[in-house]
Amino acid sequence: MDLDLRHLRMICAIAETGSVTKAAARLGLSQPAITNQLHQLEEWVGGNLFVRTRTGAQPTPLGQQVITRARIVLHEVDALVDDLRRATSPSATLSLGCNHLACVASVVNRVSELLPDRTVCLRIEPSTAQLADALTHGWLDAALMGMIEGAEIALRAPVVMRTLIPRHPIFVALSAAHPLAQRTTVRLEELEHERWISPPGADDGSLAALRASCRAAGFEPDIRYDAPSGAGRPLVAAGHGVRLVDPTWPPPEGTVALPLAGEPQVARLVMAWRRDRLSADVAAAIYRGFARAFQDHVADNPTFSQWWDAHPESHPVF
Repeated sequence: MDLDLRHLRMICAIAETGSVTKAAARLGLSQPAITNQLHQLEEWVGGNLFVRTRTGAQPTPLGQQVITRARIVLHEVDALVDDLRRATSPSATLSLGCNHLACVASVVNRVSELLPDRTVCLRIEPSTAQLADALTHGWLDAALMGMIEGAEIALRAPVVMRTLIPRHPIFVALSAAHPLAQRTTVRLEELEHERWISPPGADDGSLAALRASCRAAGFEPDIRYDAPSGAGRPLVAAGHGVRLVDPTWPPPEGTVALPLAGEPQVARLVMAWRRDRLSADVAAAIYRGFARAFQDHVADNPTFSQWWDAHPESHPVF
C-alpha cells in the first residue's frame, strides 16, 4: 500500500470527530469504506491507531504520533496549494453564507473589520444543507453553519471545514404566558402535548433530530407549523406553539427561551470554505471574524451567557 493524502485526512477526521461514522460523513465516504482504509493503514504502520471507548474513537500513542505528523504534512500541502492559487488576483468580493443566527449582522461588521479591502456579501439560509450546496457549486466562498449533533452534513473538496464552537445546547422558545415560562429549565417530556413549529432547514436533519429526541422522551411531537427562519415567533408569542431556537437570540417580546434539561438537542458551529478561493490568511481572518461575531451576542440571552461562562471548552480557539 502507498500512503497518500486521503489516508492522512481520514485519520485526522476520525481524531477530530471522535467517530468513524462521523468522519465518513465529513469526507463523503461510506462507513465500510473508511473502516477498510483505516485497517489497511494500521496494517501498513504496524499497529492500532485508535481504540473504541465510551466517548468514541480515541487515538492510541502510536495514533497520536501519526496524527501529529499528518497535520503538519496536510498544513504544508494546503499552504502550497494556497500559494499556487494566489498567483491569480483574488476577487475583491467575499461571498459569505450564514444560518439564521443572532450574529448575522455582526458577521458583516467583524469580517469587514479584519478584511477592509474586501466587500462582504452575505446570504442567510435556514438550511445548513443549502449552504453546503452553495459552497459546493461555488456560489459562496465561506459559510458559518450550524450542525445538529447526529446530523452531519458531508462537504466535498475543495470545501474544507474547521470547528468554531464544538458544542452548544439548543433552547426551546415558549410564550411568556406559558405555565412553564417561569422555570429555569424545561424537561422535554413536559412538552409532550405542545404543538411544535418545525425547525428551519429540515433537510439538514434538524427535524429528524427533534423527532428522535422527543421519541427518546416517550412521545411523538405534534409538528403543526412550518415557518421558515424567524417567521414562527408570532406563533410562539401567541401561545400557538413552541419551537427550538439558537440560544444567543434575545427572546422577542412575549416569549422566553429556556434550556432543555439534559441537553437533548445539541449543535456545533463550523466554518466551511472553498480552499480554491481563499488563501490560508484570508480564511483565518474570516474564522476570527465569525468567532467574534458569535461572541458579540452571547450576553443577549442571560441564561445562555451563564452556560457559556461555565463551559470554556466550547469557546473558539484562535
